Amino acid sequence: MTEHKHEPVPFRTFILIWFALLVLTVVTVAVSRVHLGAWNIWVALTIASIKSSLVVFIFMHLRQESKLFKIGLLTLLIIVAIFIGLTFTDVLYR
Repeated sequence: MTEHKHEPVPFRTFILIWFALLVLTVVTVAVSRVHLGAWNIWVALTIASIKSSLVVFIFMHLRQESKLFKIGLLTLLIIVAIFIGLTFTDVLYR
C-alpha cells in the first residue's frame, strides 16, 4: 500500500475558514428573520451547503484526495440534493 504525502495546511487557512463559518452562521440567523416565503428553506439549504463544503474540503482534507474519490462524493451529494429537492416540492405543492 502506498502512502500519499500531502503538504500541511497552513494555520492561517484554518483561521480564515473558521471566520468564514462564523460569518455564514450570522448570515443564516439574519436570513431566518426575513420572510422570503418558500425561498427561506432554499436560502438556508444553500448557506448550509456552502458551510459543509468548507468543512469537508478544508478540515477533512478532501481537496487533497484523489479525483475518483471527489467525483464519487460529488455524485452522492447531487443524488441527495435531488431527493431533498423532490421532497420539498412535494410538501410545497400539497
